Amino acid sequence: MSEKAKKSILKVIVGSQAHGLSTPESDIDYRGVYVAPTSEILSLNSKYKGTHWIEGENEDNTSWELFHFLHLATHSNPTILETFLAPVEESTPEGDELRALFPYVWSSTNVMNAFIGYGLNQRKKFLERKDTRPAKYAAAHLRVLYNAWELLTTGTFTIKISDTPVGDDVRRFKTGQYTSAGDVIDKCIIWEDKVKAAYADNPNKQTEYEKINEFLLKVRQSNW
Repeated sequence: MSEKAKKSILKVIVGSQAHGLSTPESDIDYRGVYVAPTSEILSLNSKYKGTHWIEGENEDNTSWELFHFLHLATHSNPTILETFLAPVEESTPEGDELRALFPYVWSSTNVMNAFIGYGLNQRKKFLERKDTRPAKYAAAHLRVLYNAWELLTTGTFTIKISDTPVGDDVRRFKTGQYTSAGDVIDKCIIWEDKVKAAYADNPNKQTEYEKINEFLLKVRQSNW
């Protein structure tokens, strides 16, 4: 699929710039959503690609085709759900409608499983000192658990993590100012338990597929 054929409907800022944790050395991370022409998707020689990624010197840009994005959203993928709420760089009317679907895409069970699973993956990278950036993974571990707790208790979550009760700890972890691996893990276990308790109080919130499909089909029809 050519770059010209893709229609961008949403571009947001994520990463340290959005989390309130940036330094003068921080680059800019973007996430976005695009729509592929329906006629190209349905053609026999279709080269449908669900994810597009560009890494630059000062910015990274990852975007997803709308179907793939919504599929991941219905599984409560933390990176995808963050894209719904992150500061907007560019958005079309379709992008605005997409963001308005946030309350309908996630489910309690998927949030608990996906966010805790994401956090455990960050913990593993932290302990393995992957890419020699353990502090980055320590901060991400705590951030995602707090966001999961927020989502299950309030129905949304804060992107600017620096403004939250765990903001100081996340910043401390991100700058490597933890006393030991146990310092990080103990704090994260506390929030993991809080996530499980929040789920126990709100286990029945379900994804509303009919509303999501209605939007997707409307976009497909208007982007033949």
